[in-house]
Amino acid sequence: MNPPKTDARRHHDPAVRGFASDNYAGAHPEVLAALALANGGHQVAYGEDDYTDNLQGIVRSHFGAGAEAFPVFNGTGANVVALQAVTDRWGAVICAESAHINVDEGGAPERMGGLKLLTVPTPDGKLTPELIDRQAYGWDDEHRAMPQVVSITQSTELGTLYTPAEIRAICDHAHAHGMKVHLDGSRISNAAASLDVPMRTFTNAVGVDILSLGGTKNGALFGEAVVVLNQDAVSHMKHLRKLSMQLASKMRFVSVQLEALLAKDLWLRNARHANEMAQRLAEGVRAVHGVEILHPVQANAVFARLPHEVTLRLQKRYRFYFWDEAAGDVRWMCAFDTTEDDVDGFVAALKEEMAQH
Repeated sequence: MNPPKTDARRHHDPAVRGFASDNYAGAHPEVLAALALANGGHQVAYGEDDYTDNLQGIVRSHFGAGAEAFPVFNGTGANVVALQAVTDRWGAVICAESAHINVDEGGAPERMGGLKLLTVPTPDGKLTPELIDRQAYGWDDEHRAMPQVVSITQSTELGTLYTPAEIRAICDHAHAHGMKVHLDGSRISNAAASLDVPMRTFTNAVGVDILSLGGTKNGALFGEAVVVLNQDAVSHMKHLRKLSMQLASKMRFVSVQLEALLAKDLWLRNARHANEMAQRLAEGVRAVHGVEILHPVQANAVFARLPHEVTLRLQKRYRFYFWDEAAGDVRWMCAFDTTEDDVDGFVAALKEEMAQH
């Protein structure tokens, strides 16, 4: 029996494109070049390396002099570590019912973080002070998990955006109740690009205490970071990161990717392009009779409703997901490497399938 060949080879067709997730995209060439640059020689492990040290200054340039970054492996890890850092064992987190921490993290905040999630239905994925008050009560009731944190997502799971003023109102309201504010920023770059403001404008400048900083969806190979904005709000972050299995031994390879994205404007270029492709996609879809766009297209996501059988046929040509299969709702995501030809080809395919319907 011949042994299997061990030489590296490509196992996929790079010409195949899809709109299922910005996680489907590869790493940006500039990120890959940074990884190669960091690969030579030895560096101290577990975050004591030069790249992680340099990342701190870059993060402070975006989020203020008091910011501190803790690189982690992935977005779920970032959220679980961040939320643990701002809660007690009896604490609860108020979030939108559609929040990633509630829907798409396998119960990790509750199972691994020991947190209770107090969810609120929202029409557009966004919390407001009034919606928060549906769960913000009972702090002295020992029979109820204590609301200690409000978690919001920017951009939201429905592709919508909070304005800086809206986040300030949430932070002021939460802080008045003695609660802290966490921002899930897996697509924070897309939000900043769309709002055309620095990331600090809707984070530390308006009162956010801690955030999960995304990299993977915007051109990184892997890796995110927890960014502590309010040092008084957290404690023992290093211990929590290790306890949560999110401490990378070769952390330089996470940090250098975030450095490549954030040191100059790669993060913004990538996000702007993905947003522009989503706008192009939305414009094309609006011209297709029988297809309804469900939410404002404000970042790099397009949510639509179309006939179920059309979706099934179209999915054989392009990868994308149902959002609510019973209702016929789907989600189309654009990435930093989505091209105009990708979008135009998809719209043409959609028109063909709708014409058959």
